Amino acid sequence: MKISDLLNMGLRSLFRRKVRTILTVLGVVIGCLFIIITISIGHGMDRSFETQVKEYGSLTTITVNTYGIIYDEDGNWAGNQDQKLNEDLLEKIKLIDHVRAVTPVLRGEGEIWSGKYRSGIGIMAMDMSTFDDFEFPELAYGEYPTEEDNSTIIFGHYLPWEFYDMNYRSIKQVDLQKDPVTFKFYDWQYKRNERKREFVLPLKNIAKMVETKSEFDYNVYMDLSFFEKIYLQYCNTLTLDDRKKAVKVMDEYQQIKLNVDNIDNVEEVQDKIKELGFQSESLLQYLKPTIEASKTLQLIFFFLGAVSMFVSAISIANTMVMSIYERTKEIGIMKVLGCVVKDIRLLFLFEAGMIGFLGGVVGVGFGYLASYLINKYGQPLFGALMTGGRPMGDVAEATYSIIPFYLPLLGLTISVVVGLLSGYFPARRATKISAIEAMRTEN
Repeated sequence: MKISDLLNMGLRSLFRRKVRTILTVLGVVIGCLFIIITISIGHGMDRSFETQVKEYGSLTTITVNTYGIIYDEDGNWAGNQDQKLNEDLLEKIKLIDHVRAVTPVLRGEGEIWSGKYRSGIGIMAMDMSTFDDFEFPELAYGEYPTEEDNSTIIFGHYLPWEFYDMNYRSIKQVDLQKDPVTFKFYDWQYKRNERKREFVLPLKNIAKMVETKSEFDYNVYMDLSFFEKIYLQYCNTLTLDDRKKAVKVMDEYQQIKLNVDNIDNVEEVQDKIKELGFQSESLLQYLKPTIEASKTLQLIFFFLGAVSMFVSAISIANTMVMSIYERTKEIGIMKVLGCVVKDIRLLFLFEAGMIGFLGGVVGVGFGYLASYLINKYGQPLFGALMTGGRPMGDVAEATYSIIPFYLPLLGLTISVVVGLLSGYFPARRATKISAIEAMRTEN
């Protein structure tokens, strides 16, 4: 039998019983659709989580703050505890397994001046040797501090804010690369010794980060040892009583940041810190319920798709069996005319595969439509799943469903394979029909 004859006979048989064929194809469409939705939502969630992580930090970063948030066994807030972060704790954390890098963090507030104009900044002083471990971004200009010269001050992409005059009546645009600027610590906490000169630091080594859409964009960074050096110089300009208070601030850290070698070890390291009597925070502990909810949703869709495909397989098999009973005499005639068993098997396999193919094509089309609708109207549901009910960045523009290039081919392949497998045994049954008995059958 020629291939053209096989195609003509198969398609003619399918379109002869349009309603039954359409209903059978519809089952394949639903199964293929759910498979595409499942995988596309998985890709969309992964992309969204990756975006959230970039905005809030790394999943392998753990922070110990001066106040520790206590959670109960159900993950609900149970209170806070004051925590003293000092060198002793820092050394203990360094000994914990899987800790790749640790740095104390000193925070400071100050102003940068350009003539009579000023702009406020917040400083995070960290050990410059850990900058790479905490994945500090590339610089738009300038260089990171080095051992030879650690005096560089690194501005986040959106800093400094606008420069105002003393009375906030006018604004000045300042170019950090060209205009001379100086730095001063805020002195509202302490009284300055009027007999000594005010601490003013000319900023010569300035660097600026590229935009990251993360916390880096909104902070000013410097090396810890350089910060301690200039802070002590500032303290020397204070009155004796206030100098003692200001210096004492440096006895404890505002934060301790550590980076873990693998995301799988974050919880273990946090448990070790808890054994030391301290509470810690990580992005992973907040995203974990969200990730679990996402996986649960994907499993539900996948289960629905699998059930739908199973029902489709039964429907295809039933359709092919009914077709064989209705075409018994036709099969007998084909055998009498010399048609080989292989051709009869191929004919029914072609019909079953064509049902799967048609269902797959339509299912892929509906999959793209469903992906578009999910991205456009799915924010209330998927936005809540991504954030766990907490405000975590701009999820309004998030993409919840992403169809990679291989997914349509995968959906189509699964549909065709399901069709062929469902039609195999009916096709085999057709080849075993006796030609003589088939000719006696009244259709």
